[in-house]
Parts: sequence; structure tokens; C-alpha cells
Amino acid sequence: MDEKTLIHQISTLVDDEHKLRTQLQQGKITEQEEHDRLRAIEEQLDQLWDLMRRRRAAKLQGVAPDEVEAHSIDEVEHYLQ
Repeated sequence: MDEKTLIHQISTLVDDEHKLRTQLQQGKITEQEEHDRLRAIEEQLDQLWDLMRRRRAAKLQGVAPDEVEAHSIDEVEHYLQ
């Protein structure tokens, strides 16, 4: 996945976050539905941002960014801060 595609996917997920918040305000979904769906979106965003950072780091080190694969959501969510 190239950087342009990553950025597009991130933008799409951010738009989805905004839509969920609007749907909650309009009473179209419950708070629990919003919470569950937002959590899934946030996990996907974390995974994509992680992949983008690691691809950029690889490029700076002279490694082809396309060789970098996404880590699992579980792995990304459990990184030590």
C-alpha cells in the first residue's frame, strides 16, 4: 500500500468518525453503538498511522517502504508508551 492510499484510508476513517458523532447527535444510533464503532475506527487509525510512520522510517534508512507490512491491531494497541 503506498502513502497516497494510506492517507486516503485515514481520511475516510476520520470522516466516518465525524459521521458517527453526527448520527449520535441526531438520535440515529445509541451511545453504545457509537462507542463500539468508534473504538473499531480508532484501532484501524492507530494501525494505519503506525504503518505510515514505519514506512517513512524505512525510507529514511534506505529500505523500500513497500517491504514494511502492517502490524496487527492487537500488537499496535499494546505498544509500550
